[in-house]
Amino acid sequence: MRLLTQSGPTLAEHEAMHGRLTLPPRVQLLDAVEAAGLLGRGGAGFPTARKMRTVGAGKHPAVLGNACEGEPASRKDVQLLTRHPHLVLDGLAVAAAAVGAKDVHLALHADSPALPVLRAALAERRQPVTLHEVPRRYTASEETALISFVNTGTAKPLFTPPRPFEQGIAKRPTLVNNAETLAHLALIARHGPAWFREVGDPEEPGTLLLTVDGAVVEVPSGRPLRQVADLGGKQAVLVGGYFGTWISVAQAHEVTLTHRDLRAAGGALGAGIVLTLPAGSCGLVETARVAAYLANENAGQCGPCFNGLPAIANAVRALAVGPWDEATMVALDRWLGVVPGRGACHHPDGAVRFVLSALAVFAQDVAAHRAGHPCAGAHAASVLPVPRRGAA
Repeated sequence: MRLLTQSGPTLAEHEAMHGRLTLPPRVQLLDAVEAAGLLGRGGAGFPTARKMRTVGAGKHPAVLGNACEGEPASRKDVQLLTRHPHLVLDGLAVAAAAVGAKDVHLALHADSPALPVLRAALAERRQPVTLHEVPRRYTASEETALISFVNTGTAKPLFTPPRPFEQGIAKRPTLVNNAETLAHLALIARHGPAWFREVGDPEEPGTLLLTVDGAVVEVPSGRPLRQVADLGGKQAVLVGGYFGTWISVAQAHEVTLTHRDLRAAGGALGAGIVLTLPAGSCGLVETARVAAYLANENAGQCGPCFNGLPAIANAVRALAVGPWDEATMVALDRWLGVVPGRGACHHPDGAVRFVLSALAVFAQDVAAHRAGHPCAGAHAASVLPVPRRGAA
């Protein structure tokens, strides 16, 4: 395990374990990251070196570390930041050197338990990093919302294009990396691309930090999902968090933890979250709770979120616990078809993807609920973690 070791948070202890960071020339850094094959760990799995080269080609670039953990089921970033704050700060230094940036920022939610640890770590260093405390809203941790917060103090997603790598902080090209990606950058700069590639899938090398049913683990990419999550007595698995997708246990037994394999199964690695649903629970009820949370967390600035998501959430709740009529199903099908791709950000797209995956994976339950015979788990205790304000 490369990230979640038991080192202390002080700079001296950090350097005793990892050695002092010496930054090579910019071109050499970029070549090393490209040779390592590092994919961003923030969700989409975009090649980190490609994004760096694009930002570095612009004038007066900036760097923004996204340490906001907006997914309620995720714990990995907080654990990384509290155990290894200096590794993440080293990653910011590497990112800034690679793109030629002097303007460096780090964003966390205002109530993050990692904030005091990071403040103490920054006090030990001469690193010029501006720390931003972002409101705890689901959409506030989206990269354009963070750009908006740094620029204006309001954390609302922006219409795109332009994307942050084109025009971000102060309208300059901005590199946005999440905390885990930054930690990997720090290790690649120290140990080189060959070391990084020693573990993991050859096409998606390195390790992954995952939150599996609330526990944080570090595993090589490409590991079979069945070796990471306990699938015994489970009926489905949610992969990627609340912007991810449900997959059946049969699929979960076959897939590996790669973007490639999960996409082929209709899933996504997303924010590195794996949640298993016990056989005695109702997937439709759990989906309704999350759909209501996502609807409440909309940014309130465009119709697909402000109107579409609450309508979808109410329909899914009606399907899950009643009262139900077939006209609601017709309306739900229509809303699920028209909402995606129409928002200022991808919040409605992710919510719709999550609901559609539930309707497919829990198809037998859908049929039973529509026939007036809800499954036995419809009134079981809640499984998925949902903040109270968003509960259905």
